[in-house]
Amino acid sequence: MSAAEISVDELMAVWKDGDAAIVDVREPDEYVEAHIPGVQLIPMGSVIEQLDQIPRDRTVYLVCAVGGRSGQVADYLDAQGYDVRNVAGGTNAWLRAGHPVETGLPE
Repeated sequence: MSAAEISVDELMAVWKDGDAAIVDVREPDEYVEAHIPGVQLIPMGSVIEQLDQIPRDRTVYLVCAVGGRSGQVADYLDAQGYDVRNVAGGTNAWLRAGHPVETGLPE
């Protein structure tokens, strides 16, 4: 079974509320180029070691470049009992839709 997906426009509606748990699973160099403002960076290869940094008390939205890596992580987290949504189209679709982005490393 695959984790549920949402579109970047659906994510935008949740993101606007300001307290969405969004995790970017891309590599740091990809994140630096452009990312959704306020997202948490946990590269795909670090997810298992950093599970304690992923909230269990609310829906977690997972994003990568186009949705493949985040889909794999979403399936894994779903199997661990997390409430997750994979963002279809990923950061590339977010950029194409003209939604806000930031550059640089997390603070």
